[in-house]
Amino acid sequence: MYWSEFLTVALIHLLAVASPGPDFAIVVRESVGYGRRAGLFTALGVGTGILVHVTYSLLGIGLIVSQSIVLFNALKWLAAAYLLYIGIKALRARPADPSSAELNLAAGERSGRGAFVTGFITNGLNPKATLFFLSLFTVVINPHTPVAVQAGYGIYLALATAFWFCLVAWLFSQQRVRAGFARMGHWFDRLMGAVLVGIGVKLALSEMR
Repeated sequence: MYWSEFLTVALIHLLAVASPGPDFAIVVRESVGYGRRAGLFTALGVGTGILVHVTYSLLGIGLIVSQSIVLFNALKWLAAAYLLYIGIKALRARPADPSSAELNLAAGERSGRGAFVTGFITNGLNPKATLFFLSLFTVVINPHTPVAVQAGYGIYLALATAFWFCLVAWLFSQQRVRAGFARMGHWFDRLMGAVLVGIGVKLALSEMR
């Protein structure tokens, strides 16, 4: 009965998740910089962050946030500050010791918990995701659809997001890919830092529509 609606939700989500953004940038950075384990934990954090948006959308809190300029701007600036913080740290990366470059590439220094939290916060604080899920749960999904079914959609969105970014993590954490990026060393960190800073600035200057 709800298959048509579900397929619409899945298609819209596919188009949204495939678009480059802070989630993609952070998963790539963690995967290249710290390896597959960190990349996968970051991807799982991003997927879990989806549940935050689903929960407040089901509770109607997303509507309140989207209608309050103060609340929306607070969320927006918090997210922008976090991205700027990560980006600036990356921009300050220094050249690695050539003798230890391969060792650092193989081992990495990143806990699974730290990677998970990074992915979770990056996605959970994204105000653009707030507007996306608000639109999804108020325009695309029929308000009369049972809450249990809507919750099922939400679980699917979280799992699909985690799966997609796990694939991204798997791709960018392959030894050949990491080795290729490692040759650029600190320049790759600075490039990703510039991307994150750019996203943070764009987010800070964006306006609620």
